Amino acid sequence: MFTPDGPSFRELTVQAMSSVEHGYDLLAPKFDATPFRTSTRLLTATTQALRPLGPFTTGLDVCCGTGAGLEVLESLCTERVAGVDFSTGMLSAAREAHPEATLIRADALSLPFAPSFDLAISLGAFGHFLPEDRPRIFTQIHASLRPGGLLAFPQPAPPRVGSRAYWTLWAFDAVMRVRNALWRPSFVMYYRTWPLADVLHDLQDAGFEVTLHPMESLGRREDGSPACRLVAARRT
Repeated sequence: MFTPDGPSFRELTVQAMSSVEHGYDLLAPKFDATPFRTSTRLLTATTQALRPLGPFTTGLDVCCGTGAGLEVLESLCTERVAGVDFSTGMLSAAREAHPEATLIRADALSLPFAPSFDLAISLGAFGHFLPEDRPRIFTQIHASLRPGGLLAFPQPAPPRVGSRAYWTLWAFDAVMRVRNALWRPSFVMYYRTWPLADVLHDLQDAGFEVTLHPMESLGRREDGSPACRLVAARRT
């Protein structure tokens, strides 16, 4: 993170004390040099898991950021690819990397699309929404998909209780809750607020039929369960 190309500790602090939108506007020029960018390994695994579920013609990346997910859509979709984000800075970076994509500034809670997409994805952005926002996001995406269209996103398995990863995520969320209780504007970013059972319930309520697909290239845990699953929610 603190490499010559990445943001300094001071820059990250300023970003974290801003709103989500302004914080990402500030971070955008150096975002791809941070660990927060979706890894190539996850992008490849997502593409591999999605390919058998196609074919797809039009694709939408919800909360596209600098455009990592657009790489997935461009490899899968035969026609139009679009991305939506509410950070002007992130969209500017995405536009440089993906000049052929249609990029639109909008809030994921109020998407400006008719039902025109075969595939919608979102990679690593849902932590920026509170659990009470989840039904609205899924409803908005549902309305943007054609009948039979697919919403897909990776869902990592939760870390084992008591493990180092467990306490790291718990501590991060705790710090964010304290920060948001003491400082305005709030910066919503949590890692433990979208458990799989609740996600599946809200997807079904929004009108999706959901299947889970192990992302085998990301490995399995000690108990044999997948380290990450692709949630595939089809508009029925």
